[in-house]
Amino acid sequence: MIALFVMTVLMAVALAVLRFVRGPSDTDRIIALDILFAAAIALCAAAALHTQRMLFLDIAIGVALVGFVATLAWARLIERQADASPSAKDES
Repeated sequence: MIALFVMTVLMAVALAVLRFVRGPSDTDRIIALDILFAAAIALCAAAALHTQRMLFLDIAIGVALVGFVATLAWARLIERQADASPSAKDES
């Protein structure tokens, strides 16, 4: 049962890495990063269930916090770049 779960998560990781590398926009890359963080949290939870150690849940909480902050920082960076660049409406 856990093997099927891990295989599903690894398939999601592979697709997210593909989207992260090939993504035509920064938004695609942010979403791929969120998927990678979610997969890391899922793998930590699976490890906690399999080994019955609470340490993996603490690691999952840390990964969730880092993922949240990383997503906010990247989104803010993209927003600032969009504000700094002239839009098509201003040129015409």
